[in-house]
Amino acid sequence: MSNEKYDDKGNLTYEKVSDVNKSYDVEHQYEYDKNNNEILHIKSFEGICWITKKKYDEKNRVIYLKDINGKENWYKYDKKNEQIEITKKEFKEIKLKKLISETMNMEVE
Repeated sequence: MSNEKYDDKGNLTYEKVSDVNKSYDVEHQYEYDKNNNEILHIKSFEGICWITKKKYDEKNRVIYLKDINGKENWYKYDKKNEQIEITKKEFKEIKLKKLISETMNMEVE
């Protein structure tokens, strides 16, 4: 079973989905840019939220994506609109080691 809401442009802005027995509900909220590209998706279940964010260029191509795990990707395209590069930012242990070393004013390997 589903409960849905749409904006003036026909974009899905809210959806509440229940299982067949109505034992749980998953809610989805969406936001869009001026070109109707989805820029935000919030999924919530039992008080926990997962957020996905996107940014687009002037040709409506995804240039940035932050997924529900916090991983960030940047995308570049060539003149043929083909994706030519993906830059990924992931949280790594090295950042934590650097922070510890700066805090404690010493080097950590």
